Amino acid sequence: MTPLQVNGRAHRVAATLGADGEGSAAGVEALIVENLTNVRWLTGFTGSNGLVVLGADEQLTLITDGRYGDQARAEAQAYGLDLEVLVGATGTTMLQHLATAVGERSTIGFEPGTVSVARHAQLVAALGAERLRSCSGVVEAHRRLKEPGELERMEQASIVASEALADVGFMLYQGVTERDFQLMLDRRMEDLGAQGPSYDTIVASGPTNSAMPHHRHSDRRIVKGDVVVIDVGALVDGYHSDMTRTYFIGDPDPWLRDAYALLADVQSNALNATKPGRSGQDTDLLTRQPLAEAGYGEYYIHGSGHGVGLLIHETPFATKSSSDDIREGDVVTIEPGLYRMGVGGLRIEDMVVVTATGCRSMTHTPKDPSCPPLAPTI
Repeated sequence: MTPLQVNGRAHRVAATLGADGEGSAAGVEALIVENLTNVRWLTGFTGSNGLVVLGADEQLTLITDGRYGDQARAEAQAYGLDLEVLVGATGTTMLQHLATAVGERSTIGFEPGTVSVARHAQLVAALGAERLRSCSGVVEAHRRLKEPGELERMEQASIVASEALADVGFMLYQGVTERDFQLMLDRRMEDLGAQGPSYDTIVASGPTNSAMPHHRHSDRRIVKGDVVVIDVGALVDGYHSDMTRTYFIGDPDPWLRDAYALLADVQSNALNATKPGRSGQDTDLLTRQPLAEAGYGEYYIHGSGHGVGLLIHETPFATKSSSDDIREGDVVTIEPGLYRMGVGGLRIEDMVVVTATGCRSMTHTPKDPSCPPLAPTI
């Protein structure tokens, strides 16, 4: 796959720091990055304990514990990254390294969404309260716009999820339990090259389970007449995919069939209208308004989409209250759903990359609710 361009990312973020920067980090001379997803994006580091100090002068330092020093250096070298790695045997030593990395800089940003009250107290003790500035979403603003290598990994993750569902879909007709189908689907994704599922794969069947958007699979057997909602994604080199398909196993309740036809039209129209410059609220309204006008508003109980990348849920979000906007380079989902307890639930979800003029789907599974494969394709 196309190599990730990790070695150019610190330059982009550093340009938003300092007196000449723009955005929430303008005016700070350095940024402490403790969100591990942001640390990975900036440095390629995949360990479970580490933080980064990024200066407005582009000086980049990673501080970790003794388990990960060699790993951090090797990962940075693989990306051609000029990264200083400091290793601390204890939390106290790591804080001392942090003070060293920050140096004499007088204004230092931190990530308020990651730093706990207790951690903030440690930063104050180590660096001084007068130097610290809250800086929200600094790395995320850059991370959300995907590079070619990132898109390629997400495309592959989408292909793996679609192929896995095609390979095991026939089992839906054979009395399989939700739990067993989930296990087969996850295992098949690994067989096809995924690190694993993007999240806990959702297999929700029948008039009760499918009516819960994030139902956890159970030992319920899938039987004729069921509606089955399958929400599945694969993880490839740290990047996620996300897809939901709804299937009718035999003849569904008439309400479900009628609602699905409308839901499919609404989702398709929303996909066609997704483009740069549209707000998250307007994107949500693309699905919410027509469903409400048709009398289904009470059954639509979640947002219409979210960004995807190194996290399965990230900026931008498309909800009734979102302040985000849609930009070229975003990867987002469009996923309206309807849920009527005692009758069943429906959801259709595609993942798309936003282009200069619209969007391009990264999801490859057909949306016909009556046709999961009737025979194994393995």
